[in-house]
Amino acid sequence: MTVISLWGAILKGLGFSVIAYFLFLGLLTVPWFQDQAIYLHSVKLTWFQDLSHILPLGLYHQHEDTLIQEPDGITSDIKQRSAFKLLRDDPTALLVLYFHGAAGTLGSGWRPASYRAMYAGAPDKIHTVAIDYRGFGSSTGAPSEEGLLTDAITVVEWAMHEAGISPSRVVIFGQSMGTAVSIALADYYAALPDPILFSGMVLVAPFADVELLTATYRIAGTIPLLGPLSPFPRLLAFFNTFIQSKWSNKDKLASFVRACERIPGNDRKYHVAIIHAEDDYDIPWSHSDRLFWHAVNASRPQGIGFEDWEEEKEQIKKPLGPTGWVAEHRTEKGIMKEQITKWGLHDMIMSYPAVSLAVLQAFTARNMGIVQPHGE
Repeated sequence: MTVISLWGAILKGLGFSVIAYFLFLGLLTVPWFQDQAIYLHSVKLTWFQDLSHILPLGLYHQHEDTLIQEPDGITSDIKQRSAFKLLRDDPTALLVLYFHGAAGTLGSGWRPASYRAMYAGAPDKIHTVAIDYRGFGSSTGAPSEEGLLTDAITVVEWAMHEAGISPSRVVIFGQSMGTAVSIALADYYAALPDPILFSGMVLVAPFADVELLTATYRIAGTIPLLGPLSPFPRLLAFFNTFIQSKWSNKDKLASFVRACERIPGNDRKYHVAIIHAEDDYDIPWSHSDRLFWHAVNASRPQGIGFEDWEEEKEQIKKPLGPTGWVAEHRTEKGIMKEQITKWGLHDMIMSYPAVSLAVLQAFTARNMGIVQPHGE
C-alpha cells in the first residue's frame, strides 16, 4: 500500500465517521431518541438482580424473626409490611429519599451497596426509600423533566402523610441525574407559600445543567454526546436548542438557596453537601465547582464572581490527606459543602464512607437529639 492510498483510506474512514456522527446528532433532535440518550431508561442492567427492599442492618437484626416470615417482592399494601411499620411507628426514625441516576433500575450496579451506605452512620435509625421513575424498571410511562419531579413530589407526600415522617427527619439524596430531581424537589417545596424544608440534601456527581453536560458527558465514560462540537460554539448552541429536558441545576439550586435565605428566623434552614470524584469520567468534577459557586453566590446579597470565589475557596479548603479536600461555606441560614475525592469514579463513590458521613451530617443539622454530631 502506497502512502497516498494509505492517506486515502484514512480520510475515507474519517469521512464515514463524521457522517455517522452527524446522523447520530440528527437522531438526537428527535424527542424519543433524545430521551433515550439523556435518561437511558431502556437500559435495565438488572436482568438477574433481586429488587427486594433492604432494611437498615440494625433494625433487621432486631426484627429478623418477623421479617423472614414475610414474602419477598412487590406487595399490594405496603402498610401491612413490617418494614413500613418500623418506619412509621418510630418517632425518631430518619428517612433518606433516594433518587438514582440515568439507566438501570433500583438494583443496578453500585446502587444496592449505596443503600447500605445511607444507613451506615446510624444503622438502627436511618431508613431508605428509593424509586424507579416513570419509564424505569417496573414503572410505567416515559420520563420527562416534569414527570420525574412529579414522581419525587409523590414520594415526599407519601412519606409525610402515609408514613408520618416530618420533613425535618428527611434527607434528600441524589446521584448523577438524580441530583437534578433532588434539587428541583427541594426548590419546589422551599418556594411554597408555607415553605417545607428538609433536614438536608446530599448531591453526588451532579451536573450544572443539561446544556453544559452534553458538552462534557460521555455515555459509560466512553461515548461523547456533543463533546466533539465544543470547538464550534455556534454549532453546539444550535444543537442545544433541540434539548427538551433542560434540568438547570445551577439555577434551581440558586433559587432554593435564595428562598431559604428569605425565610424569617435565625435557625438553620438548609444543608447542602456536594460530593464528586476527580476520576469521574462520565461527568467532570468541574460541574460541582460551578454548582457550588452558584449556591454560594445566591447566599450573598452582593453576590460573588466565579473567579473571585475560586480564590476565596482556596483559602478555606480543608485537606483530607490523600483522599481529597472539602470546602464549606456557612451563613446564618444554612451550610453548603463541596467535597472532591481523589477516587470513586461516577458510581462507586456512592458506597464510600464520605457519602455515609455526609448523610449523617445532614441529619445532624436538624436532629441533634436523635443522632450525634460528626464534625459540626
